[in-house]
Amino acid sequence: MIRKITGELVDISTTNVVLDVSGVGYLIYVSKSPANQRLGEVFSYWTHLAVRETALDLYGFTNRDELEIFELLLTLPKIGPKSALQIMSQAEIELLKKAALEDDATYLTKMSGLGKKTAEKIVAGLKDKFESLGLTSGLDTVGHSAQNTQYISDAIDALVSLGYPQSDSRKAVMQLPPEINNANDAVREALKNLGS
Repeated sequence: MIRKITGELVDISTTNVVLDVSGVGYLIYVSKSPANQRLGEVFSYWTHLAVRETALDLYGFTNRDELEIFELLLTLPKIGPKSALQIMSQAEIELLKKAALEDDATYLTKMSGLGKKTAEKIVAGLKDKFESLGLTSGLDTVGHSAQNTQYISDAIDALVSLGYPQSDSRKAVMQLPPEINNANDAVREALKNLGS
């Protein structure tokens, strides 16, 4: 199994990257394109190797937490790698953990491609997984982190209500610098990005 891969970025798209490792180009499906990375730079991904009858697919994440949540999603019924990656591309990890631990599907229902029933099943499944792993005691710390990142969800909602597509809104907000930490500033800066 390939667990982590580091190489030179030779191609970047919205859904995948190609890393050149010692002359071999690895196609890696990613939840988020690497921000501020340029072709030719060295980059690392934590990976999950999905084996199918006709292909071996690599799914890459910039940190181990994202990979672990992705793999937890894969253990849920009717969630394959592509569905899990779609969820990961739209979710903030701390907010997803908070939603699961509080058994609140509202956060997931805001994502494109997920209906209310599916969101509820995912939240219930993740909550069970977290409980079986003994992660429910982390609710206070997750809740605290989620409060710090709640502005992200609020900013995306505000941009969508202004008529921008969900995917464009999410991308604009996720590319903001880390010093922006409230919804008003996030919306203001994201509008500049969306307008250019």
